[in-house]
Amino acid sequence: MPSLLQEDNATFKLASELPAFEELKELYKSKGKNFSAKQAFQKDPARSSKFSHTFKNFDGTEVFFDFSKNLIDDEILAKLFDLARQANVEKLRNEMFAGEHINVTEDRAVFHVALRNRANRPMYVDGKNVAPEVDSVLQHMKEFSTQVRDGTWKGYTGKQITDVVNIGIGGSDLGPVMVTEALKPYAQEGLHVHFVSNVDGTHIAETLKYLDPESTLFLIASKTFTTAETIRNANTAKDWFLSKTGNKSEAIAKHFAALSTNAEEVAKFGIDTKNMFGFENWVGGRYSVWSAIGLSVAIYIGFDNFEDFLKGAEAVDRHFLETPLEQNIPVIGGLLSVWYTNFFGSQTHLVTPFDQYMHRFPAYLQQLSMESNGKSVTKGNVFANYSTGPVVFGEPTTNAQHSFFQLVHQGTHLIPADFILAAKSHNPVANNAHQILLASNFLAQAESLLLGKTEEEVAAAGATGGLIPHKVFSGNRPTTSILTQKITPATLGSLIAYYEHVTFTEGAIWNINSFDQWGVELGKVLAKAVQKDLQDDSANVEESHDSSTAQLIKKFKAWA
Repeated sequence: MPSLLQEDNATFKLASELPAFEELKELYKSKGKNFSAKQAFQKDPARSSKFSHTFKNFDGTEVFFDFSKNLIDDEILAKLFDLARQANVEKLRNEMFAGEHINVTEDRAVFHVALRNRANRPMYVDGKNVAPEVDSVLQHMKEFSTQVRDGTWKGYTGKQITDVVNIGIGGSDLGPVMVTEALKPYAQEGLHVHFVSNVDGTHIAETLKYLDPESTLFLIASKTFTTAETIRNANTAKDWFLSKTGNKSEAIAKHFAALSTNAEEVAKFGIDTKNMFGFENWVGGRYSVWSAIGLSVAIYIGFDNFEDFLKGAEAVDRHFLETPLEQNIPVIGGLLSVWYTNFFGSQTHLVTPFDQYMHRFPAYLQQLSMESNGKSVTKGNVFANYSTGPVVFGEPTTNAQHSFFQLVHQGTHLIPADFILAAKSHNPVANNAHQILLASNFLAQAESLLLGKTEEEVAAAGATGGLIPHKVFSGNRPTTSILTQKITPATLGSLIAYYEHVTFTEGAIWNINSFDQWGVELGKVLAKAVQKDLQDDSANVEESHDSSTAQLIKKFKAWA
């Protein structure tokens, strides 16, 4: 299949060249910039229900999306749907699900949706139905994870595995660590997972410090088995294991498994290739938690729960693929992001879960969103003349209320926010008093960002003189409230898939390739050259680097 980059560039219009984009600019000037959500609620008693949608999962549970506090009305939203159609969002979506090579710069399919195809529908890439292969890997994961969990798989001295260490980086780390943290209530007692990603030696050293090599299993997550940071950490783990076991190299096969496709390098490392779990090149790193990269998750929460996780994502996939744009929940989320990014000039997006187990969720979304849409060149090979890729940030609330919420409420920046809460806690302590207090903050924060507080209200509360403006809140700050019944494996899968398709919608509107990551490469390439100079005392760093870098290299070598 020829790369789309070989086609006429006219095929790929700038978003700003679409008629609806220009019409939205006029709508922003005429009503958007002065839009009052507070007044919109007063004028339309049905507003909250009109702009809210319920997603029903495969198991009958629900997730409620309330978009009504956003700066939109029927006219604005209708024009955003026009923009989506003119940008061919539906066509690109259909091409993704059909296995076409929509990753145009790398000439690859983008087919992570096939990884959660638990209905085993035929799904084709380059004429091949990949569903049987995906299912085969999952069955291998099921067998292996079950053996580790029930004690059938033992270490070289016969001890049961108690600790699993996932060594990866990027999507091979962020996905599994986030999911295992979020689904900790489903973990098997006595089984612990650890994650090493940073090449800073402290990360691997602190992880290994209290582990027993006889009951520790290492998962080395690298598709090529050549990722520099991951292989450095893997070799350090291997050296530690051998030093603790009297150089029993034959024992490596009982304590190391590979999430990789490079059988030669895996075998060279000492891992039995029977314990190698592969995935295809149409699986992007930030979309890989659904693949063999999720093996640590399957071991930790059990394969049945891992399958529910996949099915929850699959249910959102079907919704995204089959639902008209006007009721399509991820499409609406993506269009709202475009509305704020391109017309309000918003440069950030806050995602804050009211759930301590989900404390790594914002970090996971940072890679998903910013690695996908942090691009300035369109698929027409020209620089975009509009903003793309907002900065995503967040922390669990209520902690976040005491860090950056001051800026969200009273700062000079417009920061659209997503609030996420589960109605039922996994830990309903103190007669559920904690959850009620948490929910009160979830509801009150969104309401206060909507309503604000006027000078009159501040004065009526007792403030006087120069103190009054300091206590005024402008309000009209947009939020989307996402309320789930409980954070289950299925619910978490659905939430992740929702944000994946939000990101897809943004990228389709902006006409960028959301599926490459060339921006990650340059620093890594230069690091190899710098590493040589750090190790070579005779290197003439002034000739090969700028003066600042050369100076820092010399200073580091003097102090190291």
